[in-house]
Amino acid sequence: MTQLNHPDNLLYAKTHEWARIEGDEAVIGISDYAQDVLGEVVSIDLPWNDAGKRDAVAGRHIGDIDSVKATSELFAPLSGQIVKINQDLQTAAEVINTDPYGDGWLMVIKLSAPEETAQLMNSAQYVEFLSTQTH
Repeated sequence: MTQLNHPDNLLYAKTHEWARIEGDEAVIGISDYAQDVLGEVVSIDLPWNDAGKRDAVAGRHIGDIDSVKATSELFAPLSGQIVKINQDLQTAAEVINTDPYGDGWLMVIKLSAPEETAQLMNSAQYVEFLSTQTH
């Protein structure tokens, strides 16, 4: 397995989504580990037209990601209103493989329960958690 990147400024869920807290919002994506396990991402299904109209609930389904290997569910790491969705992923989902923490972000959530961040792991905790996982 290649050397994976798990930036220290992010929080991680056991379902392999990450959150970058920016004030009262969180940018959400999938971890480098998740994209590596998935393999080549070919498409993603997110609530494309629901920004500002739909809430995400921590631990609940927010979309699906298709790779050459399988379809996997995506889960919200935190709760709040979905305020922005990365529309570029509709036509270039593969950027998740090359830049999961940059251009491959999924959505932005305006946090409704900031205290939920305490349930997420920091980078060191996530790396330790990954050591217990098998492909």
